[in-house]
Amino acid sequence: MKYLFIINPTAGKGDKQQGIIDSVNRYFKDKNEDYEIYITSAAGDAKSKAASAAQSGEELTVFACGGEGTVFEVLNGIVGFDNVKLGVIPCGSANDFLKFFESSEPFSDIAEQIGGTAVLTDIIKANEYYCINGCSVGMDAVVARDMIIFKDWRGVSGSMAYKLAVIKTFFGKIGVNINLSVDGSAAENENCLFAVIANAPYYGGGYKSAPDANPFDGVLNFTKVKTISKLKVPKFLSLYEKGLHSSLDYAELRNCNSMEFTSEKPVPVNLDGEIIESNHMKFSIIKGGVNFVLPRSVFENIKNSLKVFDFT
Repeated sequence: MKYLFIINPTAGKGDKQQGIIDSVNRYFKDKNEDYEIYITSAAGDAKSKAASAAQSGEELTVFACGGEGTVFEVLNGIVGFDNVKLGVIPCGSANDFLKFFESSEPFSDIAEQIGGTAVLTDIIKANEYYCINGCSVGMDAVVARDMIIFKDWRGVSGSMAYKLAVIKTFFGKIGVNINLSVDGSAAENENCLFAVIANAPYYGGGYKSAPDANPFDGVLNFTKVKTISKLKVPKFLSLYEKGLHSSLDYAELRNCNSMEFTSEKPVPVNLDGEIIESNHMKFSIIKGGVNFVLPRSVFENIKNSLKVFDFT
C-alpha cells in the first residue's frame, strides 16, 4: 500500500499545511511504508497527480489535504480505479462534507487515518464531473461563486464568507428560471430560489440544506425552494442554516436518484463548491462510487449504522 498526501498550500488560510507535513513525516519516520507528499501548484494539479498515481495499478490511498476544491479534484482523478481509496485531511475554510460525522478532529490525526477503514460511499455524477457532497443551481450557486471574494479575508470563516456573499447576492436578482426534472419525471418550468441535490447534509460553510442526507444510504436528497420575496429571505436563511425549512410551504424536500435541469442561458452551478456555468446538467447517484477512508474512531462510532453495503 502506498499513501499519497496531496496538499493544497492555499486552502483555508494556509496555516495548517505545514503541520500536516510535519505530522506525516513524523508518523512514517520509523516505518517501512511507502508514502509521498505532493504540494499542488495550480488549479487542476491535484486531479492530474491523483489520476497519474491511480493509473499505476498499485494499492493506493490518496489523502486530499485541503478544502472542498481539493477533494473535488482528487475525487475526479480517481473515480473508476478500484485500487484507490480516498481520504480527506481538512484544511479548508468549510470542510462541509465532514460535518456529517460527529467530529472532524479524527480526520486531522494521521494515525487515526492510517488505521482507519475504507467504506463504500455514494457519490454524485454531474455530467462529466463527480461530487461527494452536494450540487445546486440558483441563488446558492451564485453565493458559492461569490464566496471566493470573501473567504480569504483575515478573520473571515467559511460560514461568514457565505453570509457576506448572501448579502452581496441579495442586492441583485435572486432566483432562477429552469426546466426541472426529478427521477426522470416530465420537466416542469420552475421559478425557484434554488434546487439542491445532496449526498450529505451541509454545504455553504454549514448550511443544513438536506437534513436527512446520508452518503451511505444509496439515495440522494432533493431540496427545492420556490422564489420568495427578498423580505422573506433573511428569515428563511435562519431556518435553512439549521435544517428547519422542511415545514415551509415553499420548500420541498424528498429522496431521489437523479435531478436534471435545462435553462435558456447558462447559469451558475455549484459542484461541491466549484462553480461552472451550464444550461443543462444531469445529476445522478453512483451507489458506493468511491472507497472513502473513515478514521479509526469515526468508523467505530458509525459502523453499526452502515446498512447498505457489506464492508467486510
